[in-house]
Amino acid sequence: MAEIKKFVHHGASKVTRRIVEGIHKKLPMLKMEFSQINAPKYPHLVNQLEFLADAIEDYMEGADKDLPMGVIAETAFALAYVHKQTDLIPDCIPEFGYADDSSVVRCVLMENEKALREYADRHDMNWKTVTVKP
Repeated sequence: MAEIKKFVHHGASKVTRRIVEGIHKKLPMLKMEFSQINAPKYPHLVNQLEFLADAIEDYMEGADKDLPMGVIAETAFALAYVHKQTDLIPDCIPEFGYADDSSVVRCVLMENEKALREYADRHDMNWKTVTVKP
């Protein structure tokens, strides 16, 4: 997980407010795209992506300004990574196609667990349903 952690931190370091704004504008389309993911080996991935998308939405719309910008940057990076068509492991590979996506998302959840758990509590979301399991 150390390499994924470096990858996420590096990618998030390039995320600007403008990039987060662009992702925010695309959230309806991204949420629809994420809901179509069929990854039985990663049963929590869709819920995790929805949770991260909600965090960006709440932050950008002023419903939650307590999330640190670093958490938002990593969250935005994870959403952008899962959306892009050229990942480390192509999604079309049976059984393993979403392994990299799941790893990036779980890394963001684990690295920012305290802030994201507090966000979930503030919005009456059950953190345990988000989980950091694959």
